[in-house]
Amino acid sequence: MIKLGARIAAVALTGLVAACTVQPVYVPATPEAGAKVSALRSIYIEPVNDRVSQRVRNELIFLFNGGSAQSDEPEYELDLTVSKRNKKVLVVLTDLDGEPTASTVKITVNYRLTRVSDDTIIGNHRTSGSASYDLTNQEYANIRAERDAENRAARDVAERLRALIATDLKRAGAL
Repeated sequence: MIKLGARIAAVALTGLVAACTVQPVYVPATPEAGAKVSALRSIYIEPVNDRVSQRVRNELIFLFNGGSAQSDEPEYELDLTVSKRNKKVLVVLTDLDGEPTASTVKITVNYRLTRVSDDTIIGNHRTSGSASYDLTNQEYANIRAERDAENRAARDVAERLRALIATDLKRAGAL
């Protein structure tokens, strides 16, 4: 009797799962929709000036193009404004010196996505990402730890940006 009940439950669960229609916005559901995914590949990301901004830009280019170069004839332009803040978050008084022992890097990005053909703003949002790191009494180790945290935060914020931009393109009918 238990085996029969388990089989009925398994069939019912299979039916419920099959009825689920949740899917990522940037993955095509049909082969015809595959052409629309090229909308992410047709975004040109404007050049930036500093290392952290460049890191965010490079992560986005990789996420949009899978390692390929940016499009020669973009349909959209993406303008990024990146800011970084470093905050000392923890002080442990083991040596009675009061020096911080942990820090957090927060990267905030404002972006504007514009359609090239008619200069229509498709999206204009802000998002942020952060990463923590430990501080030691070695200066070089602290510099390297901060840079690694910046890289992790840049990757985090780039993934958030990809989701936001894909949503903007979906709303505009490009995906």
